[in-house]
Amino acid sequence: MEIKSLAGIGFNTIFEAFNQAFADYELQLDKEEFRTMTQRRGFNPNLSFAAFDKGKIVSFTCNGIGDFEGVRMAYDTGTGTLKDYRGRGMATQVFEESLPYLREAGIGQYLLEVLQHNTGAVSVYRKIGFEVAREFYYFRAKTTEVKNEIRISDDYIVQEIDIEKYTSIADFWDFYPSWQNSFESIQRSPEKFITLGVFSRDMLVGYCVFEPVAGDVTQIGVDKRNRRRGIASLLLNEMLRLNKNEGIKFVNTDIRCTSITEFLKSKKYQAGG
Repeated sequence: MEIKSLAGIGFNTIFEAFNQAFADYELQLDKEEFRTMTQRRGFNPNLSFAAFDKGKIVSFTCNGIGDFEGVRMAYDTGTGTLKDYRGRGMATQVFEESLPYLREAGIGQYLLEVLQHNTGAVSVYRKIGFEVAREFYYFRAKTTEVKNEIRISDDYIVQEIDIEKYTSIADFWDFYPSWQNSFESIQRSPEKFITLGVFSRDMLVGYCVFEPVAGDVTQIGVDKRNRRRGIASLLLNEMLRLNKNEGIKFVNTDIRCTSITEFLKSKKYQAGG
């Protein structure tokens, strides 16, 4: 058994290992979805590591590298172990082998996300020394199941915008976006996203960023002085119209943010975590 970086390992080989490791997982990704996910999350093969058995990847951690909340971080884009190799502590070994290389690269913190009901993974991460920083919900619904009645003034106009031209957007937030929903993440593949703004008398009062192929709402926000006027519903309606996926999902909404939770539940979304 050999542990080494994924530098020089072909994308198809990495995807095949990912596909096998997550064959029994509730959410499946095809090759292009995996490619999009790794690109968006800043996957760096030189600072990602795997255990190889006779040249075959049997356990791996794909790391994204970037700046987040002002700190140079590594982000766990995907950790998995093939079924026949589980129960041997291999994921922990791969992670521990990678730490000196991450430190040498100037990485100050390591960030990961795990489903709460994946108790085995939660236990492993706690033993390694990870602490819970935030809890998120995951909302998903088929496009046809979303209930979105709109009652809004004709004074509001929706149009595509260049998000970089509006510095006020962060003031709309009730919580800081997660790694995969951050501005840096969006900028890694901006061509895949659509950004919409809602204007009232030439003033931006709401916006959203979403990925129509995946049906993934990355960010949505409304100016606090203009809430409860149907602006978020108007944005959701436009996303439903432009969406190319059978469903539309909101991943990583802060569990403490009651405004987004109540909004989505009113649209018949079910929360997971």
